[in-house]
Amino acid sequence: MIPASAANVNVGPATRGAKAARVSSPVVDTNKQERIKVGSVDDKTVNWSASFASCGGNHAVQSSTIVYEIAPGGHLGWHTDATEETQYIVAGTGELRMESGKYPVGPGSVFVLPTNVRHDLANTGTEPLRAVAFFAAAMFTQDFDSVMLPPKSHILGTPNREG
Repeated sequence: MIPASAANVNVGPATRGAKAARVSSPVVDTNKQERIKVGSVDDKTVNWSASFASCGGNHAVQSSTIVYEIAPGGHLGWHTDATEETQYIVAGTGELRMESGKYPVGPGSVFVLPTNVRHDLANTGTEPLRAVAFFAAAMFTQDFDSVMLPPKSHILGTPNREG
């Protein structure tokens, strides 16, 4: 969800069987992490911000975790993920959009998205929609329908994906 060039975490190359990087604490205070704002070249309603709590080489070996927030009236943008994804809605109300239908979500909602299933998440409320996304890979990419900013590309993903 965040372009490699804009990542705010120090990650090393992740390899199969690698050990997690040594850290002083296994707890990541995501409230202190800088969020990267994400938008779209051709869809001004794409409006969210995110940061990586973990990914390969940074607190994790075989998974990635992203905390993000969607502004009221905004959405992530239609995309597919190159790995299975589980999301937990912390606050706010929204709508999970898939080719199979639209599904309301709110605090406490959990949903699982299989690999390469096209989807979007929209904030339908008046408060920010806050969520945590868990990915079943240390490195992955996302392919968006729109050109995303940053980095002016259809492809986003973990900061270590190019390492």
